[in-house]
Amino acid sequence: MAAAVTHPLVAELVERHQETLDRALTAITERDYWSPYPEFPKAYGESGAADGKAAFDALLGRPFTLDGQPTDGDPVGGEASPYGIELGISYPHSTPDALIAALQSARPGWAAAGPAARAALCLEILARINARSHEFAQAVMHTTGQAYGMAFQAGGPHAQDRGLEAVAYAYAEQTRLPLRADWTKPQGKRDPLRMSKEFTVVPRGIALLIGCNTFPTWNGYPGLFASLATGNPVLVKPHPRAVLPLALTVRIAREVLAEAGFDPNLVCLAAEHEGAAVAKALAVRPEVKLIDYTGSTAFGDWLEENARQAQVYTEKAGVNTVVIDSTDDYRGMLANLAFSLSLYSGQMCTTPQNLLIPRTGVRTDQGDKSYDEVVADLAAAVEGLLADDARAAAVLGAVVNPGVLQRTVQAAGGEYGELALAPRVVTSPDFPAATVRTPALVKADADKPDDRAAFLTECFGPVSFAVAVESTEAAVDLLRRTVREQGAMTAAGYTVEPEVEAALVEAALDAGVSLSLNLTGGVYANQTAAFSDLHGTGANPAANSAYCDAAFVANRFRTVEVRRHL
Repeated sequence: MAAAVTHPLVAELVERHQETLDRALTAITERDYWSPYPEFPKAYGESGAADGKAAFDALLGRPFTLDGQPTDGDPVGGEASPYGIELGISYPHSTPDALIAALQSARPGWAAAGPAARAALCLEILARINARSHEFAQAVMHTTGQAYGMAFQAGGPHAQDRGLEAVAYAYAEQTRLPLRADWTKPQGKRDPLRMSKEFTVVPRGIALLIGCNTFPTWNGYPGLFASLATGNPVLVKPHPRAVLPLALTVRIAREVLAEAGFDPNLVCLAAEHEGAAVAKALAVRPEVKLIDYTGSTAFGDWLEENARQAQVYTEKAGVNTVVIDSTDDYRGMLANLAFSLSLYSGQMCTTPQNLLIPRTGVRTDQGDKSYDEVVADLAAAVEGLLADDARAAAVLGAVVNPGVLQRTVQAAGGEYGELALAPRVVTSPDFPAATVRTPALVKADADKPDDRAAFLTECFGPVSFAVAVESTEAAVDLLRRTVREQGAMTAAGYTVEPEVEAALVEAALDAGVSLSLNLTGGVYANQTAAFSDLHGTGANPAANSAYCDAAFVANRFRTVEVRRHL
């Protein structure tokens, strides 16, 4: 495989993508807005959307092939669109032994390629994925339930941004030390000691990516590209309900690698039969040295406790909290919160769940508002946003799985507490069979044990709690304790008081959660921008890593030194 390193395409790709890599390296330092991947659908041509839909339709009802990947001839199927259309796609099935053997065989040539070549090929993979963003949008939409606009942006360019961000960090960390250095130590009257020292990046081994149902590309690309760029072969194990977006990714990656002279089995797909528990079996294989996982706390904890041979990166459940003390833009605050609670039916790990509101009320530019008034006004803002079914469907998307639907049913039945806003059924004009529900807003009291039992655990989906607290000070304290004990991916606060803002910042730093203050415009607590925002911190129970910082990539390789006398 050493010959693959000198393949003419590799040098061409290094030159082709150098400017993008350089700009990405600058972006992660400056932290300003930048993206090489347009987020507007029309940027991909007038026929881009139609072409993407046609490409997606051509995949339906057929076997999905991956040339050269081991298969036992027992195809895997079963994905169902939350929008009610038939997918009927089957994927090649392979045994863990066959996949591990193929990945192990592919390792040496990729490890020898070096950081520059690996980064260039990763950027080429991303460029080809980007060119097919409309096709990916369809795949993401019909496996996750995201509305098309969100599936295009979050599942396409924004996910690609996160992948490129990981490549930039990986390249920066791998090139932090020189390839070679001469060392001279004076010895007084004697001749100096002189040595030549070489520093070689050595990948850790096979990486296992365990995909999630809601954001298979956005949550999957950071780990996939961080591992691949640092020289590790990657085994992609998609969520059984969201295989297609990652299967397309694997196919494109394999095509690029093969064209450049590398073994395409550097990236393999581990599709599983229902209930096969393949992730569990693979996670403890001694050959697996890296694991990236997004999903439930239970399985994330299991991975951290049992996959001891691997470096495990997890993003798990959390309880995202908002403190409402005061605001100088009451309408803007309500509109921002209403959209945050509604976007993708609250099926985001960053969606606010608990809104902490003092019983004594909130000072606003429209006068003092009581707890009941704030809750009623927020409920009205959500209702206004989602009053039209067509617009509501474009914001809400579809319910991703039966567990989320069951929680909306429980909320509607009063199982979580008194309703300030009941969920309603929305009929999508484009997909009448889709399961679409508006958010439920539940009134709760921080001093009541039954209420605390409901709102102090993650209630994933379109259910949020308006929690009455004794004071702003009590709200800040509850925010801190919630993050420490339950974890959180996001926190937010509204205040016009400098001392309250300082208390919120102190609580966020102390508990280890990213904080958004006084969002009233087009930026929302549940959105983060690659190259600028960190997604998670790794400092609270919701996640042990962040997208993306140096810590996310640096432990995916080791540097081995060889020294000799000159």
